[in-house]
Amino acid sequence: MVARRKVAVVGVALSDCGRVDDATPYALHAQAARRALADAGLDRALVDGFASAGLGTLAPVEVAEYLGLRPTWVDSTSVGGSTWEVMAAHAADAIAAGHARAVLLVYGSTARADVRAGRRTGTLSFGTRGPLQFEVPYGHTLIAKYAMAARRHMIEYGTAIEQLAEVAVQARANAALNPEAMFRTPITVDEVLSGPMIADPFTKLHCCVRSDGGAAVLLVAEEYVRDCRTSPVWVLGSGEAVSHAAMSEWPDFTVSPAAVSGRLAFERAGVRPAEIDVAEIYDAFTYMTLVTLEDLGFCGKGEGGAFVEKGRLRVEGGELPVNTDGGGLSAQHPGMRGLFLLVEAVRQLRGECGERQVRRADGSPPRLAVASGTGGWFCSSGTVVLGAG
Repeated sequence: MVARRKVAVVGVALSDCGRVDDATPYALHAQAARRALADAGLDRALVDGFASAGLGTLAPVEVAEYLGLRPTWVDSTSVGGSTWEVMAAHAADAIAAGHARAVLLVYGSTARADVRAGRRTGTLSFGTRGPLQFEVPYGHTLIAKYAMAARRHMIEYGTAIEQLAEVAVQARANAALNPEAMFRTPITVDEVLSGPMIADPFTKLHCCVRSDGGAAVLLVAEEYVRDCRTSPVWVLGSGEAVSHAAMSEWPDFTVSPAAVSGRLAFERAGVRPAEIDVAEIYDAFTYMTLVTLEDLGFCGKGEGGAFVEKGRLRVEGGELPVNTDGGGLSAQHPGMRGLFLLVEAVRQLRGECGERQVRRADGSPPRLAVASGTGGWFCSSGTVVLGAG
């Protein structure tokens, strides 16, 4: 039997993000990819694996061609926002098994600019085919699905709307420390609650921003780490899970598939949630953060409201800094944001985050991080545990 190789993330980068009116999605893919390779200090000739989703008729073939790559291992898994954690897990397995030596994950989107220019409208539905046909006639939009789940948690466990609002307040506090975040002005719980209603119980600030932007992550086999200019961040364990497509098939609106993917990731990494120093969690809506914290094991089921209201998610003074860049609620959210979680987790473990850098009690950077992505309306989840080199 061939020994499985260790796998490290050695390059991460963002493209220009936020308000980008003069670039195509392909250009953002290329910009992020070049920056990630430069971050690692490796030549693109080493890259023999490529993963991308969300762009082109033949994704990732079209994007690979645009980047001048001819990979011999590819992945086009598309499960919404969790796509990138799932792809990272697949890439790590492929590298460990010797099927690839270096895998590049890339994403780019001009979601905001397209709406602004009239090239598309705001997405309220994923379509009317398949099981969705039984929900669309009733006006059950994407955001309504999340709102319904949040309301169920409030009824079941007494979670207060003020507690959900605290997630947005603390995300903005973290964004205030990030010069690249779209929105950095502090907000209060009252400001969150008094905003325009989008889908009960969510007001505008309970919902993610719409931005442009791209990201890239480069994973390599352990033997190439010595050639890199960066300190390696090791992939310690991962897990993935799917739950449902139709809301009628979701057994419990208060439990996300992160309950499965998180358990698998922690077991495979050989660590406990209590050992994690920083968490990057998909946050298209405030409820996503709260329920994922529960399902990953940072608090008990139904205890998420009490957990988040104590300021625990803040970079400054928080017991478990969460979404340290400001997350999708304040930093950027160009669509399938899961790759941005991995970029931020790696930067935190490498101690490169400046004013928003998380520090352990002894002043050192974090040693362990988790990135957990969510897709659809809690339809899928991918969780990756990372460790500093």
